Amino acid sequence: MNRIDDASRKVQPAPLRVSRVFSAPRETVFKAWSSADHIKRWFCPDGYSVPEARVEMRAGGAFEVCMRSPEGVDHWTKGTFTEVVAPERLAIDHHVIDPCGGGPLFSALTEVAFIDDGGSRTLMEVVQSYSFPGAAQAEQMLKGAPEGWRQTLDKLEAEIARMQAHGGGGRSVVHGAFHLERTYDATAHEVYKALSDEAAKGRWFYGPQGWRPIERFMDFRVGGRERVKGGFEGGVTTTFDAIYHDIVPRERIVYTYEMRLDDRKISVSLATLQIKPAGERRTKLLVDEQGAFLDGYDDAGSRERGTGDLLDKLGASLKS
Repeated sequence: MNRIDDASRKVQPAPLRVSRVFSAPRETVFKAWSSADHIKRWFCPDGYSVPEARVEMRAGGAFEVCMRSPEGVDHWTKGTFTEVVAPERLAIDHHVIDPCGGGPLFSALTEVAFIDDGGSRTLMEVVQSYSFPGAAQAEQMLKGAPEGWRQTLDKLEAEIARMQAHGGGGRSVVHGAFHLERTYDATAHEVYKALSDEAAKGRWFYGPQGWRPIERFMDFRVGGRERVKGGFEGGVTTTFDAIYHDIVPRERIVYTYEMRLDDRKISVSLATLQIKPAGERRTKLLVDEQGAFLDGYDDAGSRERGTGDLLDKLGASLKS
C-alpha cells in the first residue's frame, strides 16, 4: 500500500522490506558493507557488475556505486552514510541517477539492521523507503526492486562465504600512491611552521565534518611521534600515528604513519613533504605518499581526496 506525502500530496511508494539469515557472525555480515572491495562483489542483481564504487563507512561518508547492465549501461547510486553503528545497524541516504539525463530518478533511505541469531547466524533486515519517483522508468525500477534485492542478497551470501573461507575477510595488501601540489601566498618559513608547530598544525590538521578530536600530541624531531585521534557521531574513531624520519627545516619532512578505524589497522604509509620557493612570498608544497592498505580495506581514492582537503585547510590557515 502507498502513503501520501503531506508536503507534495503525491503518492509515495510503500517502503520495501527484505530480510535474510546468514550463517555467519554479524561482524562478518556488517563487514561485507564496509568497503568498495566487498561491495563490488555483491551489490548488484544477476547479469550486472560493479566496476566502480566508493565506500567510506562513517556517518557523512560517501556511498557511491556504479552498476553496469548486461548492455553496458551504467546505473549510478550516489549518497552518504547517515548512521553507522558497528556491527548493529547502518543507514544510507542516496539517489538513483538517470543514466540518460544525469539527474536523480528517485531518492531512497536504506536502513539495515544486523541481529544476532545465535552467535554463528545473523538476521539482516533491510528497509528501503522511497521518495516519489516522478518518472515512468523509476516506477518500473521500483516494481523490480524485490526481485533485484533477492538476487543481490544471493550474491551477498556468496561473498560472506568467500570471506569466511579466507578467515573472515583474509589477509591482503593493496598498494597505492599519489602526488599533490599546492602553492601558497606565504613564505617557506610560514609553511614550515604550519607543518611543524603543534598549535599551528592543530588549526588545519583535523577530520571532516562531524569529526571531533579526542587526543592530540606532536613531538616534532627526527624519531619523534605524532598522534591525532578523533571520533564521529556514529561512534567510529580514527587514529593517525606518525614517526618522523627526516627533517630539513623549511625544505623537507619525511615521516611514516599508520591509520586505524577503531582498533583496526587499515594502512601504513610513507609521506614526503617538500617546500620550495615559488616567487616573492609564495611557496610551493609538494606531497608524495605511498600507502599499503591492509586486509580488505579499499581506499578507492579517499586518502588522496582527504589529503587534498587538508592541504586546502592549510592554505586557509595561512591566510588567517
